[in-house]
Amino acid sequence: MDPYSQDLRDRVLRAVERGDRPTDIARRFEVSRLWVYKVKRRVERTGQRASLPIGGYRRSKLAAVEQELRSWIAAKPDLTLEELRQRLAEHGISVKAGAVWHQLDKWNLTFKKNSERQRARASRRATGAPDLA
Repeated sequence: MDPYSQDLRDRVLRAVERGDRPTDIARRFEVSRLWVYKVKRRVERTGQRASLPIGGYRRSKLAAVEQELRSWIAAKPDLTLEELRQRLAEHGISVKAGAVWHQLDKWNLTFKKNSERQRARASRRATGAPDLA
């Protein structure tokens, strides 16, 4: 979804400055009344008349402790995500287990706790089904 144009924002703000009611402004410019209040409030608080940028890169909370995470996993490869999360909490980093998994996956850092449980399929009998007479 794209932000409203700067031209529309300016027209709405001019109407607000003239003293028009937000409900009338919203009806005239076919926007929500809530949006009119939101634009007005942002101008009053920050003086910013333009829309905020959409999206963008957000640095992970775990980026600063990547080497420490790697060393924990190297020292004890059977750590669970919850145990890693708790260790991070001791260092003042509060994240959910899913965020830990996401970052480890992004770094291609995998660890298997038990090679026996990592099979693609269950083991089968070597002899197969008994023959009928």
